[in-house]
Amino acid sequence: MIPHAGGRHPGAAAPNPAAVDRVFRALSDPTRRNVLERLALKPASTSELAASYGMALPSFVEHLKVLEGSGLVRSRKQGRTRTYELAAEQMQLAEDWLGQQRKIWERRLDQLDHYLLKMKAESSE
Repeated sequence: MIPHAGGRHPGAAAPNPAAVDRVFRALSDPTRRNVLERLALKPASTSELAASYGMALPSFVEHLKVLEGSGLVRSRKQGRTRTYELAAEQMQLAEDWLGQQRKIWERRLDQLDHYLLKMKAESSE
């Protein structure tokens, strides 16, 4: 199915603003963005993910909680090991919002361009 203008499918409900806020909050931190990049390659355990960062494990786990709360990652526990994987479909909320903003600004800039060309033509007369 081809997305409708604005990134959503026709008839699709508008995204929940709180869900969009959670995604952007999760993306606002460079550590969390890096974790997403790593999980895009393959699922990883908490300890595998945390090993690259110079922070206490409880602090790192807070980053994972933010990512999971935003829906950008999923986790499963097997024995004593919790493994995280990317849930990329949630990224669509951010893409849709950015696409809507792009369309708004493109329309505004087109209107400004039209106005400036009109003023230039009038001043040339």
